[in-house]
Amino acid sequence: MPIQILMPALSPTMTEGSVARWLKKEGDEIHSGDIIAEIETDKATMEYEAVDEGRLGKIIVPEGAQGIKVNQPIAVLLEEGEDASAIGDIAAPPKPAEAKPAAPQPAPPSAPAEAPNTAPPPAPQAGNGHDAARVFASPLARRMAAQAGLDLAAMRGSGPQGRVVKADIDAALSRGGAPARVAGAPASTPTARPPQPAPQPFAPVTGDPPFTQKPHSQMRRIIARRLTESKQTVPHFYETIDCEIDELLRIRKVLNDGTEGLNLSVNDFVIRAAGLALRQVPAANASWSDDAIILWERADIAMAVALDDGLITPIVRGADLKGLQQIAAETKDLAARARAGKLKLEEFQGGTFSISNLGMYGIREFAAVINPPQGGILAVGAGAPRPVVKNGQLAIATVMSCTLSADHRAVDGAVGAQFLAAFKRLIDEPSRMLL
Repeated sequence: MPIQILMPALSPTMTEGSVARWLKKEGDEIHSGDIIAEIETDKATMEYEAVDEGRLGKIIVPEGAQGIKVNQPIAVLLEEGEDASAIGDIAAPPKPAEAKPAAPQPAPPSAPAEAPNTAPPPAPQAGNGHDAARVFASPLARRMAAQAGLDLAAMRGSGPQGRVVKADIDAALSRGGAPARVAGAPASTPTARPPQPAPQPFAPVTGDPPFTQKPHSQMRRIIARRLTESKQTVPHFYETIDCEIDELLRIRKVLNDGTEGLNLSVNDFVIRAAGLALRQVPAANASWSDDAIILWERADIAMAVALDDGLITPIVRGADLKGLQQIAAETKDLAARARAGKLKLEEFQGGTFSISNLGMYGIREFAAVINPPQGGILAVGAGAPRPVVKNGQLAIATVMSCTLSADHRAVDGAVGAQFLAAFKRLIDEPSRMLL
């Protein structure tokens, strides 16, 4: 029977997306692994890989359509021997959101109980129109699972529509053979939130100046929701420390001048110092969960990169284990591909700690909002000449203010202070980072 191609959940925060571009047209043959479309998520534009094989019978959602819910059909795939007549009504997008509110009117109290029950059933069938027990996995993942004795049926992959891929097998092996983390689980989180009031359109009042309205992008909507949740649910506390960076600037110049092709930035030193400081103060490299405090064994530093309509946080994984030259190469590559919307999911999803640097804009000091489930974010200001006291004498030094925002549920104030002290030692004496 025809197979529905559904809008995938390509990131844990994604509840809806849009089709940026179709790479296949109706009538084209589709093979497992083919890239059939580019999907715009809340963070980036990502390639959509086909899971099933067949012929693209009908495109339901045209390019540029916005607000397509996860698991809503976007196209129909015909299997061998099927023609367009087999599609029938399957190509019509479901309309549960429009039909359900009218049905409960005779018995209003039952409506809340019925609504949640209508959402979960599509989830097990997100990959296809076949039996829900079918396991979707890449050939390499199947082979690796068979060799390791892992049960693919117990996993939900991080690939499109829950497909198990090599990264999921690697993650399961690193956990001692435990099932891979359920990639689709976070997508169900919004249904657990209490009902939100309907948004009210902007209503100008007499005397307002002329204006234009810029429609929200998918990224901007998600940023607004996640930042609101962070400030409402995470108890932030803030600590600021001043670092002297004259020696750092001197060593940076020596290294850049003495190494062909090397172009270290101050932010590269900051990422390296943050990674080493988290290793020295492991209690600061933590996240809160309802069951336990998660203490991360590696410092994966997410760096905020500004985009035209928001920001994204590509990750330097294992920043505590990498040298400055490797960090510099990674940050430049990640930032360039972030601005082009070409990051892979694993390159911006996760991270144990974040850095937001506005020094290039001349901002002296600011406090950043935590990106859950991370436990902290460091806001870095501009380095500028300021009066300081050295050996009882007034002097001038280039000072950079850094503010830690931390989740007080996972990180205590004293732990945050220890982290900042370790960070300051590394920035003030950057030769410690060269070892």
